[in-house]
Parts: sequence; structure tokens; C-alpha cells
Amino acid sequence: DVDYMLIALALLESHSMDYKSEDVGTEWIERFPYGMVYTAEKLAYRNLVNGLKPPLTATYRNPFREWIGAQIRADVFGYVKAGDPEGAARLSYNDAALSHVKNGIYGELFAAAMVAGAFGTGDPVEALRAGMSQIPETSRLYEALQFTVSLQAQHSDWRDAHAVVMEAYGHYHRVHTINNACFVALGLLYGANDYGSSISIAVECGMDTDCNGATVGSVMGAIHGAQALPDEWVGPLNNRVRSMVAGFDNSDISE
Repeated sequence: DVDYMLIALALLESHSMDYKSEDVGTEWIERFPYGMVYTAEKLAYRNLVNGLKPPLTATYRNPFREWIGAQIRADVFGYVKAGDPEGAARLSYNDAALSHVKNGIYGELFAAAMVAGAFGTGDPVEALRAGMSQIPETSRLYEALQFTVSLQAQHSDWRDAHAVVMEAYGHYHRVHTINNACFVALGLLYGANDYGSSISIAVECGMDTDCNGATVGSVMGAIHGAQALPDEWVGPLNNRVRSMVAGFDNSDISE
């Protein structure tokens, strides 16, 4: 998943903030091994190689086009639009549209806007609301997130709220956008503004655990700042990241 952040960084370095979906496809083909992509991204990649152009790359024989793949690619767009949720959502759209449609796209807009909004607040719930503000209120994703937010007033324990969310949205695939976005919301709602607790709740909800923990980590890191990140979380990484993205392997995280 971290590779998609590095791809986004390369994309913005190569094409600035005026990039198109076709530019995303070019970066994938030039920098990313086909064997390292999955579900919607794998089928979009296949469609690119077979000569299709966006938005057909997202829809042609792609049953995964509302799954979580776009939502996990959002972070960098939120970082570079810090404090500007609307700008982050706009910036992330063409990335999402290469491989996803509808709620798949909304997931990336939501996550990008949420991360961007986190830079301007000390409250995770405000960041969550900033993300929700950039997706259609008539969408299934917005409805599910609004429902999840409403549970905080009814349940003091996240486990009880999680059970209700599972009853309502557990029928979605384990890597669908909608149910996993709800688990991100639970981490932010019930984590008491604590970095480790918020991540851990999102992970303990199950389903796509690595993706959800990472998204919550981005939000909480943006709220508290790099210097406040607990050493038990960042120290073992030794400021290094391994990557399959050409030109980025064994990079300094700080860089």
C-alpha cells in the first residue's frame, strides 16, 4: 500500500497538480510491476496494457471498481493540500478514476479530504467530517459514514458500535470501500485522540486491517505532527522504506 503513496509522489513530481488519469496509468506502467497490483488496480493495469483509456480502464470487466483500492491511494493528495479538504478531493479524483467508479472514487475523495482537513484541526471527528463534506450526501458511502458517526451517541464502547456496523454493512466484501471506511470512522470516533488507540481500534475492527490502520495513522499523524509520533511506532522503521516502485526503494521516510 505504501507503494501507492510513492507512485503519487512520483506523479506529482512529474506532472504537477494538473495531472490526468492517463498520467497515473503511465506512472503505473513505467514504475510498478504488474505482479504487485491487485483487484481493481490489476484489472485497470491490464486494460491499460490492452490499449483502453480512462474511464474505460475502470469499468471494463472490473468487478472490483468500488473496492478499497482507491481509498488507500489518497494520503499524499491530502498531504500536499494540507488544510484544504476540497482541494485534496479535487486533486485525488483523476487518480481514483483510473480504476474505480462511484463509491470507489468517493472513498479516495473522502480519505484525501480527511487527511487534508486533519492538518487544520486538533479533533479527529472534525477531520472525519471534513472528509465526509467532499462526497455526495446521496451516496451509499456518505449514508454509511453518517450512520456510523451517529452511533457514538448511542454506544460508549466501540465494540458495540462495531457490532451494529457489521449488522448493517457486513454483507459487503472484506475489501469493499464502504464497510472499511466505517471502521476508519470508528477508530477516529473512539480513539480518544490518541495515535496508537485510534489505529488499534481500526485494525481490531477486522476486514482490510492494514489499509484502515494506515488511513487512521495518516489522519492522526497530521493532527499531532511528526515530532509527536510515539517512538514505539516509528522507531523500529529506522527511517527507511522498502518499495517495488522504480527509483524509490530503500528511501528515507523523512525525505
